[in-house]
Amino acid sequence: MPHLIGPDFIGIQAEDLEAARKFYADVVGLKVAAKSPPGAVVFDTKPIPFAVRIPVVDLGDTDKLGEGIAIWFGCDDADALHDHLIEQSVPILFAPKDGPFGRYFAFRDPFGYAITAHTVAPS
Repeated sequence: MPHLIGPDFIGIQAEDLEAARKFYADVVGLKVAAKSPPGAVVFDTKPIPFAVRIPVVDLGDTDKLGEGIAIWFGCDDADALHDHLIEQSVPILFAPKDGPFGRYFAFRDPFGYAITAHTVAPS
């Protein structure tokens, strides 16, 4: 029987791609990939690629983008990233706490998406 294997790409939509590139690269620290298709900014994330693209729907029809969807990013130090984002005036949805995947917290990006960051154990 055909079946899903698992996530292999995460993409969100935003009206301002340059603002998205700046936020995710300069504030959060993701590396922009060498190539992106027209209308998108792809980031060099592992193991799953992440991108922001121009909207394919009217984003004005919703006030809670991504409601019910969980987007988690691994990071090297959730507490340090949390403190850095506070210094950058990024809205924090909840402070770091211990969970099933280590220390984690959530913030809201400039486009309204809730993003969770968790400390990834060194491999």
